[in-house]
Amino acid sequence: MPLLVVGSVALDSVETPSETRDDLLGGSGSYFSVAASYFTPVQLVGVVGDDWPEEHTKMLQSHGVDTAGLETIEGEATFRWKGKYHENMNDRDTLDVQLGAMTRFDPTLPDNFRQCPFIFLANDPPPLQIGVLEQCSAPKLVVADTMDLWINTERETLLKLLKKIDAVVLNDSEAKLLTGESNMPRAAREVQKLGPSLVVIKKGEHGCMLLAGDRLTVLPAYPTETVIDPTGAGDSFAGGMMGYLAEQDTVDTAAVRRSLAYGTVVASFTVEDFSLDRLANLTREEIDARLAEYMKIVAID
Repeated sequence: MPLLVVGSVALDSVETPSETRDDLLGGSGSYFSVAASYFTPVQLVGVVGDDWPEEHTKMLQSHGVDTAGLETIEGEATFRWKGKYHENMNDRDTLDVQLGAMTRFDPTLPDNFRQCPFIFLANDPPPLQIGVLEQCSAPKLVVADTMDLWINTERETLLKLLKKIDAVVLNDSEAKLLTGESNMPRAAREVQKLGPSLVVIKKGEHGCMLLAGDRLTVLPAYPTETVIDPTGAGDSFAGGMMGYLAEQDTVDTAAVRRSLAYGTVVASFTVEDFSLDRLANLTREEIDARLAEYMKIVAID
């Protein structure tokens, strides 16, 4: 089944302890779209400026991503982010953000996007996420991402959004900020009380946690030995997770739990190179092979 994603499309500059790269393809929408494309057709909604390199659009299209919803605003620059990773490759500092065309992002979905049964609202302001959702007709699964900025500045609107969606994806610090709970199982249950029946908490190198109904699932991260650039790992995780669910056309608990494993594996490829260089050059066979290896790692005889 097709999968709709609304999110940022960006140009990133990334500094790691060993190397610096500028003007890389980035953005939550980009990472999510390519990750999900290995499972199902993807419809992307985003915005860029007139400095946007056409080769990036062609790369997305080569993965079967429908870019009819990718708007170009003349006279504006594409959203840019610059960050520096610490020696441990987990912590990072944001050095510069230039919103550019994102300040004028007010998406109107193409008609054929409005019927999409699976929807991912990437890390955008809650009013925008609600505006997108209001354009959609009877989706089967709506998942939203958020961040500390929106929890602090758009809390009331975020709480309204949480009542309208089926699932939320957030990291452990965001879950703590939203609920005041430092214990992650309790935090997940508090988030669930706010509306979404499915709560996914990302814990970086420590894996992820899912609360589905009363059932708690915890998975470790894939033990990646070479981490080149962690940017976009969380968005790739969400893309793999939702791509699998859309492919299976189901939201039953067993499929949701398995989707976490797919998301974990896809994210493990993303960090092995800068930008989308590794993610965009995968095959489904590689993903499935690593999934089989991962399942052996997490199995207990």
